Amino acid sequence: MLKNYLKIAFRNIWKNKVFSAINIIGLAVGMAACIVIMLFVFYEKGFDKIHSRNLYRLDEVQKFEGMVAPQKVALSMFPMGPTLKQDFPEILNFVRINASRDLMITKGEKKVELPTILWTDQNFFSMFDFTLMEGEKQNVLKEPNSVVLSRASAARIFGEEDPIGQTIHHYGSDTLAMKVTGIMENVPANSHLQFDALFSFSTIVRPDFMDNWGGNWLVTYLELAKGTNVAALEKKFPSFLQKHMKGDGWKFYELFLQPMKDIHAKSTDITHDYINYQKFDQKYTYIFSVIAIIVLVIACVNFMNLSTARSSGRAKEVGIRKSIGAQRFQLSAQFIGESVFLCFIALILALAIVKLVISPVANFSQRKLDFSFFSNPGLLLIIVAGTVLIGIFSGLYPAAFLSSFEPVKVLKGTLRTGKGTFRNVLVITQFTSAVFLIIATGFAVRQLRFMTDKNPGFDKEQVVIVPLDSKSDSKYEALKQELLAAPQIAAVTGSQQRLGNNFHQTGVRFQGTGPLKSIASSQVVVDPDYLTLYKIKLIAGRNFTNSVADNAKTYIINKSLAKKLLEEEPTLTMQTLIGKRFGFGGMDSLSTIVGISEDFNFNSLHHKVETLCLFNQKDWGYSEMSVKIRGAQTKESVAAIKAIWEKIVPDQPFTYSFLDEHFAELYRADSQVSEIVGVLAALAIFISCLGLFGLASYSAERRFKEIGVRKVMGASVAGIVALLSGDFIRLVLISILIASPIAWWAVTTWLRDFAYRIDMEWGIFLTAGAMAIIVALLTISFQSIKAALMNPVKALRAE
Repeated sequence: MLKNYLKIAFRNIWKNKVFSAINIIGLAVGMAACIVIMLFVFYEKGFDKIHSRNLYRLDEVQKFEGMVAPQKVALSMFPMGPTLKQDFPEILNFVRINASRDLMITKGEKKVELPTILWTDQNFFSMFDFTLMEGEKQNVLKEPNSVVLSRASAARIFGEEDPIGQTIHHYGSDTLAMKVTGIMENVPANSHLQFDALFSFSTIVRPDFMDNWGGNWLVTYLELAKGTNVAALEKKFPSFLQKHMKGDGWKFYELFLQPMKDIHAKSTDITHDYINYQKFDQKYTYIFSVIAIIVLVIACVNFMNLSTARSSGRAKEVGIRKSIGAQRFQLSAQFIGESVFLCFIALILALAIVKLVISPVANFSQRKLDFSFFSNPGLLLIIVAGTVLIGIFSGLYPAAFLSSFEPVKVLKGTLRTGKGTFRNVLVITQFTSAVFLIIATGFAVRQLRFMTDKNPGFDKEQVVIVPLDSKSDSKYEALKQELLAAPQIAAVTGSQQRLGNNFHQTGVRFQGTGPLKSIASSQVVVDPDYLTLYKIKLIAGRNFTNSVADNAKTYIINKSLAKKLLEEEPTLTMQTLIGKRFGFGGMDSLSTIVGISEDFNFNSLHHKVETLCLFNQKDWGYSEMSVKIRGAQTKESVAAIKAIWEKIVPDQPFTYSFLDEHFAELYRADSQVSEIVGVLAALAIFISCLGLFGLASYSAERRFKEIGVRKVMGASVAGIVALLSGDFIRLVLISILIASPIAWWAVTTWLRDFAYRIDMEWGIFLTAGAMAIIVALLTISFQSIKAALMNPVKALRAE
């Protein structure tokens, strides 16, 4: 029986080559898209799954007076970990982490740069399940000046030598010598903690650090006892802060716990999140999943459509089988079996497509997507089970429809296969999905272009960023003067934080005509030439100067902060704010506002412009140097900067990046979303058009004789094309009407995540509709014109 069913299935596929190819290709493309998205989702869902303990990250909500809105930060205070463990029995353990970037390590004459170093407590391996290959978990980070290297870092530094017990140095430092006490396996790609080595915190910790309440400069992880009521524990934190923090400072903080499994995918509203590799919004993962399912459903709809449309071609087969005793369930099983068989053929083609595209997709998404699913039985089981379910689902309606034919009517030739209402509904479903995706893609691309093209209020082009540490910062003035003397360099400035990041918040004091007031503001330490290099406009007052009188005593505030101050002092104006006392704890009592700048987007356009004060405090130094280069000779300019760096700071490595690349990285996730949605939209249109092409072919074939009669009676080619195309175009128009309000709601909801966003323009809806109609017309017209140009004699004599 099975052999007979397979033989019939092969014959039907071969007999109807075009329809079979459409079915198989459509299903294969839909399945391939679904598998690729599934691999992406599996990767995202697998973040931090290697850890077995009940781990949480301790985060803060900072709500200083005067802030535009409370701010969630992924930072905490040094004393919090041990004090929380001491005060709450629910907290079993803690570990603190702080990161250093681009550290140059030396071993003898050999120099190796390690991109990320984590300073951490000795119980790191007692909390996290990273694999320690050599050394004891409790002891590898216990002593000062201990280091645990990853397997890759050890190989880079020591080659074939045994690293254990050997000493490495921080390049250019005589004091930071670290003894290798352990080797660990390389960190998995889908871990939000990414590092090349671990340095013992005890190397830099001093006893007074335990009194540093209010200083937020590290990340704290807590292990909670199983079954802990997290919400109840969080309610105890206010009294904990009040107990340990002096004065009323505790009122400006709230503490909350974030599950380890949520850190990667649910932290988009958390700022100062410096240790969170490939942070990605979880809702985009869901969006990709839904769209992939839509594409797959469209492919399934194609199968049902074409199978029911071709029902008349198999009517006699059904009639004969029923007349010799075949039961309806047997016929249904046969047709469902054929559907599953087609799906497995499509799966083979889909796997070949995935194999071809997985590498480009992995490179584009910057994910380590693994296609060797035979090593992952769970994934293999899902794919096989999914293929069977798709086959059953796709073949269910055609099987029920075909097996319902009455043998008497079939054999007499009086069977009518209906008006195709269900097929029309399926076509509308397909094109509604496709039009929805076209509209969504249009708005996603427009929003991304808006963010990248919008003037942020400063000039970020042709700016080279050079990181500074304490040693190179001490040579900053010499570097600046040498660079300014070079013909390739237009300007040089320094700062403690980079544009494109969320600047640190601090409490500031302001005295206008009344009493001293305290509010909160973002702040950044800058060189006097900062506004000049970045072309940030002043709307009142003056710029910084290089005079000693300006150092640590003058402030430039942005327009948003000026408006905030004017709310406190309504009798003042922008101009009369100049000269008023302004500063924060520890600053000179004579500090004043000397200028007011236009607002500029120092953060990404996902966030509104916050209040900001800029000041020059040379003694505090800078963490990076910004160098504005002239013209388009980028290589020559970078070479000139490097030569001057190696002359002034010969014992420090030269590293650099471009500021516009940093901003491109800020919007990488948005770019990925828009492009992936666009690709899936194109696939949806492609599969929908495959189905439309098949239905148009069937329609032309079914009306073969009618077209011949109409041509004999004088019908024109244009008239016949309009006749054959009209019904399909009406279905596409209905799809556009249904998809537009759904897309409007979805896009409006998505755009709410952006502080600066495009308007809802109907032009995109009209463009999407026009594209759908044009594509549909092009798809249908081939078969329609072919039918309209046929010789009517062939149709009239065909029986």
